[in-house]
Amino acid sequence: MDIKTFGVIGAGQMGNGIAQVAAVSGFEVIMNDIKTEFVDKGFASIKKNLKRSVDKGRMTDEEMNAVLQRIRTSVDIKDMGAVDFVVEAATENETIKFQIFKDLDKICEPHVILATNTSSIPIGRISSHTGRPDKTIGMHFMNPVPVMKLIEIIRGLRTTDDTFKTTWNLAVKLGKTPAEANDYPGFIINRILMPMINEAVYCLYHGVGSREDIDVVMKLGANHPMGPLALADLIGLDTCLAIMDTLFDGFKDSKYRPCPLLKRYVEAGWLGKKTGRGFYEYK
Repeated sequence: MDIKTFGVIGAGQMGNGIAQVAAVSGFEVIMNDIKTEFVDKGFASIKKNLKRSVDKGRMTDEEMNAVLQRIRTSVDIKDMGAVDFVVEAATENETIKFQIFKDLDKICEPHVILATNTSSIPIGRISSHTGRPDKTIGMHFMNPVPVMKLIEIIRGLRTTDDTFKTTWNLAVKLGKTPAEANDYPGFIINRILMPMINEAVYCLYHGVGSREDIDVVMKLGANHPMGPLALADLIGLDTCLAIMDTLFDGFKDSKYRPCPLLKRYVEAGWLGKKTGRGFYEYK
């Protein structure tokens, strides 16, 4: 499939990162969200990231401006009728995602592949809300998208080989390294990563160590680039909780039970860096 125009639903941290990478790779991009303030904030974030690359000598001002000109912002999902491929990067909430896919199925041309950046929700469950389960696939980018090389590609039971190959080749064109995962809750990375983060929260909850000690043990003892509690703050504690809930619901195994402390922080609105407070405080 000849992909020229790339659609992104969601202008938040993941969505604007995906839009940036697609535009840098030469695609025309339509970045959509439900409010003008959201898409404006997302576009400003892209511009800030690109300006940083200019300041470091990684691109010129002309190149930056060309990338920005390839990004069109939108608050009307009907604009996705003009795209050749679309990635949904909305909140990790089933109800929201299901409605988006119902809408996209009606709006997008029949040949268009509908991809989701979900980090844990089964692709088959999402695809059942469309009339094109054969053209529905998971395309799980890592955060921060412009920096992280991996994309997990997850095919549903009815995803065709052509859809998979097109998505795989697109990931390569975006400068990423694709890896295939089967359609189980959490896929590969979050089935491994989130229980580790959840166990780190349990260690804090049970008083096994302070937040700093838990993180430094994993950084220096396991050679992780950052500690699990700091990583949870970067990901967003609400996202971590949503993924743990999906794992627990999907497997009915107590090892995936979210830590009560994680729930308390989310209920208090302490979601990590994006709110200025999580396990750590941020200015």
